[in-house]
Amino acid sequence: MSPAGAPVGGLLVLVDPVARRLDGESVRIARDVLSAGAAAKVCLPDSPEEFARALARRGHRRPVIVGDDRALVRAVGLLHRERGLGEGAAGVVSVIPVGQAGALGLVRALGVPLSAVSAARAVLDGVVGMRDLLVDDSDGVVLGALRIPPVRPSVPRPAGPSVRSAYRSLVRTLVGPPPAPARGGAGGHRLRVEADGVVLADVDRPVEDLSLEPGRGGLAEVVVRVDGTAVGARARVVSVAGSDFRYRADEAAAGPVRRRTWTVRPAAWGLVLPR
Repeated sequence: MSPAGAPVGGLLVLVDPVARRLDGESVRIARDVLSAGAAAKVCLPDSPEEFARALARRGHRRPVIVGDDRALVRAVGLLHRERGLGEGAAGVVSVIPVGQAGALGLVRALGVPLSAVSAARAVLDGVVGMRDLLVDDSDGVVLGALRIPPVRPSVPRPAGPSVRSAYRSLVRTLVGPPPAPARGGAGGHRLRVEADGVVLADVDRPVEDLSLEPGRGGLAEVVVRVDGTAVGARARVVSVAGSDFRYRADEAAAGPVRRRTWTVRPAAWGLVLPR
């Protein structure tokens, strides 16, 4: 990590509209601390479009996102798509967490203080840690972790008594119970998972769970669980293909898709953290 230092053009404080609505007091405290310690331009966008326009006009100001996980991911995604990330000060952002507790899991995992005062002080005198970024083939970004969770078996709704249900009960009594499903068939995804071209799982063995996150040295950490056994690998490119699947990236749901490829961008962005 390296000292954040004073940005050349000061700070661009982008206050997410959800943060203003949920906790105006924390937003006010953050603005006061930042304005007292640096040249800060405060923007109060009312929509994602206004948020994007304000970020694009930042000039030499360092972006400070006041909001939750979604606001931070949105900002880094916008910077990636305008090619505003990379090594050095151009790709450095700060975040002051404001939002519901369930929407702050990513910033907490990244090491950002959840107190508005502590996070604002870290913006002013913290250190920059460069971080790898996962970018998918639709230009989406993953800052923290991604997961394809197990398939949840459907639970039949209880039915009231009827002539048909009584008949089915009689048939089950005479014929016997239906055969049990094959192990893993109902709780897995039919997927092919490749890490730098090496096959970790294929469609003939259901994938029960998959996790993926940026690691170190420009490689992602991927763990695939098949038949109760975990298979791990470190790779720059991870591809998943097969039947329609959904996934959670930085706690946000995505999909369904039939194919997705994630590529690691080493040291693509920087986050200011406490010393």
